[in-house]
Amino acid sequence: MTDISHINDFLYCATPDSWLKYAIEHVDILLIDHAKCEKKAASTALSLMFKYPQRTSLQVKMAQLAREEILHFEQVFEKIQQKGIDYALLTPSRYAAALRKLARDNEPDKLVDFCILGGIIEARSCERFASLAPLLEASEPELARYYRYLLNSESRHFEDYLALAREYSNSDIGEQLDRFLAKEAELIQSPDDVFRFHSGVPRV
Repeated sequence: MTDISHINDFLYCATPDSWLKYAIEHVDILLIDHAKCEKKAASTALSLMFKYPQRTSLQVKMAQLAREEILHFEQVFEKIQQKGIDYALLTPSRYAAALRKLARDNEPDKLVDFCILGGIIEARSCERFASLAPLLEASEPELARYYRYLLNSESRHFEDYLALAREYSNSDIGEQLDRFLAKEAELIQSPDDVFRFHSGVPRV
C-alpha cells in the first residue's frame, strides 16, 4: 500500500475507531457521500480555475485534479449501481462549512486559505481511505482494493494544493495551517449529528 506517513504526520489526529466501525457497517452511506465528495472536489477545482484565470500553476494543477475527480466519481457511482444502492440526496456534514469560516476575505489570502482547505480535505480523505481499506478486506474486498488505488492521487492532490498555497502566499503559511488543522482535528474527534465521509464521531 502507498506510504502515507507524511499525511499522517501532517494531520493533527487520526480518524477515531468509532467512526471507522460505523463506516464499515454503513457502506451504503459511505459510498453515496464518497461519490458526492468526488463531484464536489471536481466542482471546486473548476470554480478556482474560473475565478483565478491568471494563476498559471493553479490552472494546470486544477485541470488535472478536476479530470481525476470526475473519473473517481464515475468509478464510485458504478459501484453504487452494482450494489443496487439508491443514490439518494444526503445533507452535508458540518466539516467543510466550519473550516471555510476560517478563510480570510482579502486576496491573495483568500485563495491561499482555499488551497490550504483543499489540501487538508484531500489529506483527510487519503487518511480515511488507508484506514478503511484493511477493515473492508473481508467484507468488501473490491472496495478495499479501490481505496488503496486512490491513495496515490489523493496524496498528490494534497501536495498540489499545499504547493499552490505556498506559491501564492506573501508569507509563511505555517500559522494558517495550524489554525485550520487544529479546527479540523476538533471536528473529526467530536460527536457529530450525521455520518458522512468527513464527519466527526457519529452520535449513535
